[in-house]
Amino acid sequence: MTIDRSSRPRPALFRSLFVAAFLLVLAANTLPAQQPSAPPLVTSVAAVGMTVSDMDRSVEFFSTVLTFEKISDVEVAGEEYEHLQGVFGLRMRVVRMKLGEELIDLTEYLAPRGRPIPVDARSNDRWFQHIAIITSDMDRAYARLRQFKVTHASSGPQRLPDWNKNAGGIKAFYFKDADGHAIEILQFPPDKGDPKWRRPSERLFLGIDHTAIVVSDSDASLRFYRDLLGFRVAGESENYGPEQERLNNVFGARLHITGLRAASGPGIEFLEYLAPRDGRPYPADAHANDLLHWQTQLVVRDAEAAARGVRAGKFAFVSPGVVVISEAILEFKKGLLVRDPDGHALLLSEK
Repeated sequence: MTIDRSSRPRPALFRSLFVAAFLLVLAANTLPAQQPSAPPLVTSVAAVGMTVSDMDRSVEFFSTVLTFEKISDVEVAGEEYEHLQGVFGLRMRVVRMKLGEELIDLTEYLAPRGRPIPVDARSNDRWFQHIAIITSDMDRAYARLRQFKVTHASSGPQRLPDWNKNAGGIKAFYFKDADGHAIEILQFPPDKGDPKWRRPSERLFLGIDHTAIVVSDSDASLRFYRDLLGFRVAGESENYGPEQERLNNVFGARLHITGLRAASGPGIEFLEYLAPRDGRPYPADAHANDLLHWQTQLVVRDAEAAARGVRAGKFAFVSPGVVVISEAILEFKKGLLVRDPDGHALLLSEK
């Protein structure tokens, strides 16, 4: 009889398998437990800021038309702020205003003066940014804006269609302030938006839900906002059709929209134009005193750690690094101004 030795047990093989199994059990019992993820760098969105050309006019607009309340009015100058904002020889007047629980910062550069927003700016240009103000009644809000003769950016209020599961029923309208900054008023249907917007109120304008920015690549922006800064993704939708085109005043507009949130404060919303793709990039020579400049102030746990993360990710600095503020006139003691992948400015501040 012929014996097939290849089918017989191999003691050496059994020994190897036993040793491998023993090592796996040993490793499972000796490896440290998985460490919890580090807390996010950003703890809150403190305020959304914009550069204005005439502070008194802007304060009048936001207080009279949109019912914001002025809560502080200061002037700052000096080397610390020059380094922070990347503008030499500056003197800034900064007014903080509040609507509901949210804040905006208006900054007028008394010196040096910056450039106006390009007259042909469009909603798909990558320097585009707006704040979305929640209204309790779109019809009344639009009538009020017409009364004050605001400049339309949309043709009129738009109701997004019901086929769009994540955006259907939302009513929205874009308009501009005297400097050309885009502002949105927004009304959520009962099944959408933060529950706080559904609290009974006699106010017409309730607060700021988010600031929206145009991005060229949502994944690249997520690496900055989510992976580095610690924002969480709160929702996504793809919006298109005649209502969206008229809202943005961009023919053929098709947008991938991603909403992000920190632990508190208004959200940040990505507007990625899948079509048309001809939006212009953020001007490489833009500065904080130019009127197209917005800066969203984020509160961070540790400004030095934030700077290290920005540097490691090869994102752009406006400030040379962390700037220590000797007198916390603007309510933070350390800060740095940085740019996201598309050039939008963020003030990372440590209280």
